[in-house]
Amino acid sequence: MKSKYFVVDASVLPEVFEKVIELKELLYRNKVKDISEGVKVVGISRSTYYKYKDCVFSLSESVKGQKVTLGLLIEHQKGALSVILDEIAKHDGNILTINQDIPINNAANVTITFNVTNMDIELNCLVEKLSGLKNVIKVDLIAME
Repeated sequence: MKSKYFVVDASVLPEVFEKVIELKELLYRNKVKDISEGVKVVGISRSTYYKYKDCVFSLSESVKGQKVTLGLLIEHQKGALSVILDEIAKHDGNILTINQDIPINNAANVTITFNVTNMDIELNCLVEKLSGLKNVIKVDLIAME
């Protein structure tokens, strides 16, 4: 199933989504020591958190530029990362950070944060294009700001 992303007003969503985002922010800011403590603070179950944590993101309206962080799993092949970066640049994405783990079992995790303000393609379409590239195993939207 292909992912499709929407920006939706929180007032029309079940409260659980807001609590998952609240917990993610608590963890990020080290306000809770772990997920077990966090779920007690926000009032949801661990299973609820794990079910939605990779599917719900907050959108910061206070930032003029819009940043996106993608997590990719790519095959350890010469030029694989370069092709991904070229695809983002081709659509006027401005790369801000790149983090790549050491390849294990011939695959590496890569996190790329880039500015999408001037992009000429919708994020859904870009994720789809990246997913279809040779040597790309998986693409996930990690965050948007």
